[in-house]
Amino acid sequence: MKRWLLSALAILLTFAAPAFAGDRIKVGIFSDSEDVWAKVKAIAAKDGLDLDLVVFSDYLLPNAALDAGDLQANAFQHKPFLENQIQSKGYRIVPVGDTIVSPIGLYSRKVKAIGDLKTGASIGIPNDPSNGGRALLLLQAQKLITLKDGVGILPSVLDVTANPKKLQFREIDAAQLPRSLDDLDAAVINTNYAVEAGLKPGKDSIAIESSVNNPYNNFIAVRETDKNAPWVPKLVRAYQNDTIRAYIIERRPGELPAF
Repeated sequence: MKRWLLSALAILLTFAAPAFAGDRIKVGIFSDSEDVWAKVKAIAAKDGLDLDLVVFSDYLLPNAALDAGDLQANAFQHKPFLENQIQSKGYRIVPVGDTIVSPIGLYSRKVKAIGDLKTGASIGIPNDPSNGGRALLLLQAQKLITLKDGVGILPSVLDVTANPKKLQFREIDAAQLPRSLDDLDAAVINTNYAVEAGLKPGKDSIAIESSVNNPYNNFIAVRETDKNAPWVPKLVRAYQNDTIRAYIIERRPGELPAF
């Protein structure tokens, strides 16, 4: 009798065990993408993958956490940002699947068009190398400045070779740029921070980056040692599908699916 009870208990414990045993991962995301990732989490669950979403608000933390093993994946960055982090920190992190592209924009509360910027205007740009370079490339595309030939996608203010309006660059933490907008003539602001501040990319911006052949696609990243792990394709499938594509297009202003 005791043996039968033990066997029955073992069966009950088996069926009561977590459905995701062995397939539970932590994914670092940014606070502005929680709505999308809530849907990704639900889709992943149907494929036997349980996502523990860890929310960040600082660009420098998700890669540090991933490299340290506190996360199994993150999704918040583009390739130039990761390449800069790898170069400076030595991280062994790789992209495994594209997510979105968020065209960066130039915003102003003092002028309504690029041509209205006066000589000596103060322009805020992100102070990290990848987004700062991206901001300068946007300004060059608008013919406000000229950058040194061959500078690639990581130019700095030292690479400006022509500045007809004598623009004054203010390098500011990316998250602080919306708050600094009143003190500047204009600022190049990342889409996530612009949206959080109530700005509408494409409507409130006086210039915006092209989404065609954009090198700044965001992606899901993992440690190099995990790139062939069986949960990786499940994670990518949970994001790269028609449900998430439609949601981004309908509900995420300033963002476009990159898959």
